[in-house]
Amino acid sequence: MEDLQLAASLVRDAGTLAAEMLLAGLETVQKTSISDVVSAADHAAEELIVSRLRQARPQDGLLGEEGTDVPGERRWVIDPVDGTYNFLSGIPIWCSAVALEDAQGPILGAIYHPATSAGLPGSGDVAAGGEIWLGGREHPASLNGVLLAPLAERPLADISISTYLHPTTLPDESLREPLLRVMRGAATVRMLGSGSVEMAAVAAGRLGAWVHANTKPWDWLPGAALIRAAGGAAEVIQAHGQRWHVAGNKRAVDEALALVAGA
Repeated sequence: MEDLQLAASLVRDAGTLAAEMLLAGLETVQKTSISDVVSAADHAAEELIVSRLRQARPQDGLLGEEGTDVPGERRWVIDPVDGTYNFLSGIPIWCSAVALEDAQGPILGAIYHPATSAGLPGSGDVAAGGEIWLGGREHPASLNGVLLAPLAERPLADISISTYLHPTTLPDESLREPLLRVMRGAATVRMLGSGSVEMAAVAAGRLGAWVHANTKPWDWLPGAALIRAAGGAAEVIQAHGQRWHVAGNKRAVDEALALVAGA
């Protein structure tokens, strides 16, 4: 099985498992804060993906949000349930996501959003419904098997941005002020609570750009691969002591990076 096909099967099965476990009832465990939570579904979905990869790609490394960490020249990066707070709160904005990376960055990304409508073009390709997003260096971005249109070059002032700033970080000017500059330069702002769902939406042109600070690899790499595969840019810079992650069409990304840097 090719890497992209393998990635698609992994996120689809992990997302389906998580959705089934949610219907059966789950308990919540708090990690670092009341909004940073984990459930048995997160762990079970990660275990499913890890088990499959150890059989299918035993030579590859693994990195999972829920603790898996195996080195390798190529590495699969796993977010079994991205948007767990939404997932456990009954908000249907969550997904399962994986990326494959090497020393040059993301090779491919796969994102499965089970809770979306099945009435979209190409949705018959996903037996369980929902949306499955695929793309990478050698694969154009697609939604349920239908190729996405290349991202149009649009200025930041004409598009929405997706972002997040945790309430506890609001007093930190090195985070707050750069983000406010970008927000003031955009047409509107959305905070959906699942980085990979947001970045898939950017790849499809539903959202304009994605601007976050200090993003974890599992929240960045799947969507970054998709956006680049859709003809966009996904860049990381150091500014004001923080590591900023910006993705979208190339013009908007350049403008957002300049604002983050204070230009």
